[in-house]
Amino acid sequence: MIDFSTLLAPDRGQPARDIHVVHPDAFGDWLARQPPRIRTAVAANRVSGKAGNRAVLPGEGAEDWSMLLVCDEDAASPWRIASLGDGLPEGTYRLAGGEPGAAMLGWCLAQHRFTRYKATEPVGARVLLTGEPARIEEVVRLAHATALVRTLVDTAAADMGPAELEAEADRLALAHDAKVTVTRGDALATGYPMIHAVGQAATRERGPRLIELEWGDPAHPRIAIVGKGVCFDTGGLDLKPSAGMRLMKKDMGGAAHALALAGLVMAARLKVRLHLLIPAVENAVSAAAFRPGDVLATRLGLTVENTNTDAEGRLVLGDALTKAVEGAPDLILDFATLTGAARVALGPDLPATFANDEALAAELLAAGDAVRDPLWRLPLWDGYDDMLKSDVADMVNAPDGGFAGAITAALFLRRFVPAGIPWAHLDTFAWRPVGKPGRPKGGDAYGLRATWALLKGRFS
Repeated sequence: MIDFSTLLAPDRGQPARDIHVVHPDAFGDWLARQPPRIRTAVAANRVSGKAGNRAVLPGEGAEDWSMLLVCDEDAASPWRIASLGDGLPEGTYRLAGGEPGAAMLGWCLAQHRFTRYKATEPVGARVLLTGEPARIEEVVRLAHATALVRTLVDTAAADMGPAELEAEADRLALAHDAKVTVTRGDALATGYPMIHAVGQAATRERGPRLIELEWGDPAHPRIAIVGKGVCFDTGGLDLKPSAGMRLMKKDMGGAAHALALAGLVMAARLKVRLHLLIPAVENAVSAAAFRPGDVLATRLGLTVENTNTDAEGRLVLGDALTKAVEGAPDLILDFATLTGAARVALGPDLPATFANDEALAAELLAAGDAVRDPLWRLPLWDGYDDMLKSDVADMVNAPDGGFAGAITAALFLRRFVPAGIPWAHLDTFAWRPVGKPGRPKGGDAYGLRATWALLKGRFS
């Protein structure tokens, strides 16, 4: 992974090429103030003042040039100059007429590439100068966290199983003096029966486990971060079609978000007692696979009639949430690539966000808006709770009919969280189907910066 700290530097007046960012509405006035050589270059590049237009602007000397970008995004957007981050030659740059501010993040992430499986030519760094050096460390942390999500999700399932998620937790623990505990085998079967049931069809090497990391002063407020770690989802015996299985390497995207957020918490040394929980499984097919119609025990003591082996994420999260609750946390956040229904309703960009606490919900949505990482709240609608009724068990995991799929999945999870513990559930996609500046097609973080802003605001 690229070292993002090499891409930003304090502006001490050192030589650098200017980047002129001009809003389409101001383009005419800007052009009128330019000398003839600039107007000629603009015309030669057919720059009309439309957002996305760009041109190299000549200076007075042969080697003296700057860059023009016509952009309709405001100064608070992380992606304002991201389109230049991977398109300019190696060198040092500064934003003419202002500070890059939030745009430093997009500048960094535009230079990140997932290259594990293909050879690429080395590219030199494009360094952006800033007069706000105190912001660099925070931007670099966010860039590394976002790139971690992308890298984990982009990695092929053959190379990203439960053991690899465990190794990532170990890496974080070593870096921040945290403790990792892993439950597997017979202890998992008796203590976390739903996690065991979902993962029992996998090979021994990819066997199910609950990965826990603890860090921080026990006297500080306890927060739990839970991430769905289904490292590949065949759908189980309710087998997905090939098109539905194609991207299921990303079904551990919730775990990737949880690991990245935990890393941010520890790196910033927030005043919390952190409890990270990742139920890591592969939903495989074999003679040992759990079946439709099976009645599953749970750590909480409830019973669940399994009506769909492809609704496995909520099962593993249920046991993990139960464990989180046993620590009496002040806050629980969970991330999961949980339902196609959320994507149908909201598309890839907006994580469906559920919360059992109005203040928490409002704070989360406001944090997302502030950092341009939007969330969209959906209701924990009590009227749909009856859809979880079972004739033979305390509840089903997936109601018939398909109505309100994201909501009923969240209601299932709510059964494992007492009302007195503030809890938010983010049903996130973790994948960008179409690339944008600074955000290539592939794995991506949705809701990471929003939840980080919330935690930083509460516990710094």
